[in-house]
Amino acid sequence: MSITAAPVAAKDRFESLDVLRGIAVLGILMVNVQAFAMVFTAYQNPPSHMDFTGANQTAWFFQHVFFEMKFITLFSAMFGAGIVLMVGDGPDSSTKVHYRRMLWLLAFGLVHAYALWFGDILFTYALAGMIVVLFRRMSVGKLVFWGLFWTALTGLLMLAMFGSFALLPEGMGAEDVNMALGAEALASQVAAYQAGWLDSRGYNALGAIIGQLGALAFAGRIIGVMFIGMALFKSGFLLAKWSAGRYFIYALIGLGLGLPLVWWGAEHALATGFALGGMWVHTTTNYVGSLLMAFGYAALVMLACKAPWMAIIRAPFRAAGRMAFTNYLTQSIVMVFIFVGPPGLGLYGTMERVEQVQLVIAVWIAQLIVSVLWLQVFRYGPFEWLWRALTYGKLHPILKERAAA
Repeated sequence: MSITAAPVAAKDRFESLDVLRGIAVLGILMVNVQAFAMVFTAYQNPPSHMDFTGANQTAWFFQHVFFEMKFITLFSAMFGAGIVLMVGDGPDSSTKVHYRRMLWLLAFGLVHAYALWFGDILFTYALAGMIVVLFRRMSVGKLVFWGLFWTALTGLLMLAMFGSFALLPEGMGAEDVNMALGAEALASQVAAYQAGWLDSRGYNALGAIIGQLGALAFAGRIIGVMFIGMALFKSGFLLAKWSAGRYFIYALIGLGLGLPLVWWGAEHALATGFALGGMWVHTTTNYVGSLLMAFGYAALVMLACKAPWMAIIRAPFRAAGRMAFTNYLTQSIVMVFIFVGPPGLGLYGTMERVEQVQLVIAVWIAQLIVSVLWLQVFRYGPFEWLWRALTYGKLHPILKERAAA
């Protein structure tokens, strides 16, 4: 039987996929907020910008241990699962529509990266999606093997990069390897972002170019995790089809192994003051631990999706997941308005980490509420609707009443 790529109808949606996607898109903001509010070096080398003592240090520890790389891993796995869901994995599956979707996603990514925020992931996802779809017919075992292979290979490249810092000549500091900015360069970048959107575009464009080249160089992890996402979809793991006991055991394994590893790495980073020679430790432990923790998180979500009494709790996250594309882009719009100057508020370089966490929680609450209310009236989020319209070359009904008629 021929399978034709088409929009997923509401009746064909899997609640577990929407819930996990919603949690993933909310979780990535807890990490991304640092790149919106502070200079880029503060991500890998937190003491390089603003206060890093007391509660702000605790806020970083919380972000690093529980969020950094965990939710983008979930988001990538869900993207892979979505490819199998929409394109199908049979021999007659058509990829023509899929490539149109990816080309439009690429266009969205370029606009997002240069007009809004340099940390865009859509550009990389679009390119990875064009490659990953070619392997969707692989068996679950092969998808897991190659997913782990590419993820491990990228991890070794990252280890080599950060490990090379330990070989630097004595006297070289964080500024010499772009892990910190000098006082003048830092002040100039902060001033540009506070001055206004137009003034900040030069720095943003440079960040976007470096980010896209870096993402391509280390795309193995994204591709590998998408492979694993396809495998988890095919196996029924992401469809909440496994037994509750099995999910509980996998959650214990994933979090039981991953959390202590990441925690220890974060403690090591703090104890050494993020010294260049030891930076490979917390980056590597988090690289490995984030995979285990993301798997544990996913197992917990699947367990929650099997519990009827949690339906009311799942509902807002399911709505956020159905509007994940819109929520991802609106996060950027809101953050750019808050942190970049006129027409925005220009709070770049002024909001400490504790306040950033508070801001993210406020955005979470707003997006959960808005997602539920929006889908009471509309079939799709606004950007989902636009993406579908561009992909299929026609305007799908967006109002629920019109669709019913």
